[in-house]
Amino acid sequence: MSLTSLPLVEISGAPRERGRQYGEQARDRVQRAMTYYAEAFGHSSGLTWEQVVQRAARWVEPSRAFAPDLVEEMEGIAEGAGVDFLDVLALNARGEIIYDTTFSSMEPDGCTSFALMGEAAGDGHVYAGQNWDWRDGVSGTLMVLRVVQPGKPTAIMHVEAGQVGRQGANSAGIALNANGLGGRFDDSVGVPQTLIRRRVLDSDNLNSALEALTKSRAHIASNALVTHREGFAIDLETTPGAVGWMYPTDGLLVHGNHYQAFVPPQLAASYRPGSADSLFRVPRAEGGLRAVAEASGTDEARKRIRLAMSDHLGYPESLCTHPDLAQPAVKRWATLLSSCVDLTTGDYLIAAGTPCDHEYERVPWNLYDGPHGEVTP
Repeated sequence: MSLTSLPLVEISGAPRERGRQYGEQARDRVQRAMTYYAEAFGHSSGLTWEQVVQRAARWVEPSRAFAPDLVEEMEGIAEGAGVDFLDVLALNARGEIIYDTTFSSMEPDGCTSFALMGEAAGDGHVYAGQNWDWRDGVSGTLMVLRVVQPGKPTAIMHVEAGQVGRQGANSAGIALNANGLGGRFDDSVGVPQTLIRRRVLDSDNLNSALEALTKSRAHIASNALVTHREGFAIDLETTPGAVGWMYPTDGLLVHGNHYQAFVPPQLAASYRPGSADSLFRVPRAEGGLRAVAEASGTDEARKRIRLAMSDHLGYPESLCTHPDLAQPAVKRWATLLSSCVDLTTGDYLIAAGTPCDHEYERVPWNLYDGPHGEVTP
């Protein structure tokens, strides 16, 4: 199955078996991801992929202590894809590797995430989504993953091949959208973001989802916008230290790549946003998304969301980001995809590329075809 240019991968069963299914179906894309990051880290630090993988081994024990089942799933991915376990771990910890002081700096993910409550949407639905901005060279590694797992909600996610979690939603009506934040803290080793984010989407209730974010000790700072189908959203700026939070205003919540709730004390004296464009992406998204309240129905509401996320102020480093041809190919950024999840109906919509020139398409699975899928009237 495929969604325009994105493959759709469905896995089920016990952790290792799920991983094998994943690796077998995504073998080519896993190899493509390793090839891209070998080039990217070589460009930024001069290290070979083998050296990157050796250093990534420091995340084995924190990962196993936090989520042994997801380590098993990663081991299965490696078996299915015909690569080493540490290759897969490096793909899952690539955000942590970027911030590790033993590596030269690479910019973190961009992204602009949003949540719309019923009062902010003309059709009364609850929406969650984002523009996922990252290196354009990664586009050939993206996939949509559906995970059917015994005893847990069914999750649909959009990920880079080899990763066990990134952004998505589950059959309990919980959506997660995430953004890089930046800033180095200390040298202690924490849990990779892909595992924490997957734990959010493994949760069958809101409290468990938030505990996955507030009780874990992440290795890096990251923003998490959590939306619930019953009309609740909260944004958590998680760091290896303190956590900040925000709630919607008039039913709308938008977050970019700078601290909006607070600035961690470890960074406060010298903090500067890592992504200057985040400072205008957020208000531009807010302004565009306010128009969704005037939509006359669901089709129009979704069209207005797409229009809002297609804004080009600051082009090419805009809300809808396009590659800057003045940059080396390995460093060019783009909006890899735009997502819009209707938590009221269970429709999971993706524009496979920049939303200005890609329509939202519905993935062939409804979010609520899984445990806890009964929507509260």
